[in-house]
Amino acid sequence: MKKILVVMIYFLVQNAFANGPKPFPNPIFKVNPFTFFDECDACGCSANGGSMGFSSMLNENFVGIRYFHQSYKSRDGVFKNSPWIDENFNTAQIWARIPVSKKVEITALLPYHFHRRIKTDGNQNIDGIGDITVMAFYNLFESKIDSTAKFGHRILVGGGLKAPTGKYDSANNGSINPSFQVGTGSWDYSVASEYIIRRNKFGLNTTLNYIFKTENDKNYKFGDQFNYGSTLFYTTGIEKVLIVPQIGIAGETYSANQDHNEDVPLTKGDIFFSKIGVEVGYKKFSAGVNAMLPINQNLTGGRVEANYRLAVNLNYSL
Repeated sequence: MKKILVVMIYFLVQNAFANGPKPFPNPIFKVNPFTFFDECDACGCSANGGSMGFSSMLNENFVGIRYFHQSYKSRDGVFKNSPWIDENFNTAQIWARIPVSKKVEITALLPYHFHRRIKTDGNQNIDGIGDITVMAFYNLFESKIDSTAKFGHRILVGGGLKAPTGKYDSANNGSINPSFQVGTGSWDYSVASEYIIRRNKFGLNTTLNYIFKTENDKNYKFGDQFNYGSTLFYTTGIEKVLIVPQIGIAGETYSANQDHNEDVPLTKGDIFFSKIGVEVGYKKFSAGVNAMLPINQNLTGGRVEANYRLAVNLNYSL
């Protein structure tokens, strides 16, 4: 499956901006190809960063609900022969993207987490409200596609913060996965940028996002996180139903966690994903599904391995 996704990405990028038909007429939605990265939206921690996106591909301004599931396996102990256990991170999220002016948009995320760890001596479950994230984005530059310009461009820059509204339990920072939390217990800050290019029915966006983590009141600091990615999308439809398939790549890099200003061994890492998804819109409603599969990863010194990520969403256009 991983090889198939990589091959599909290659051939789509090779042909994306060739001459093609005129853009699909869309009187209902203004297609929004922006996919800003979440600030560790699953649990706010190092091994479970989010690349599932801040925005819908269809609704430029919206309010909606989203559910996403992340599957991991972790070693139950610090030794190479320690047994593997399954971990499932689940999040139900209210999300919105609201314009405050012609140039500025506000994105807000309110998550509720319910995570499960399946161990040989019994299951461990945690749940609760997660850390609330608010970000603002500024439209730095935008060009229109017309008879003289075949390509449309858009550049956005932004930043925001994540408040420690979710519970942090230091007992979960043990020998398994320190990210088994519903919150970091810290105020975290981020900066982001995005470049989008469009031609005819095709579009390609590239995003960068860096998250600065701070120390919580338990003197624990999750490592800073760098997210990057690129998504190719295609706009089509049937009568009044708009369909936007998408395919791309995404990556996350994590610095080491710190405990009382000392680096915690085997907590830094990186992961590289392939991703594929589609959104469908009708009138003011849209629904989407997005899946991510790891191509290469090295999380917490190999003690944590990601299996896949899956997200579904339902939005109402404002």
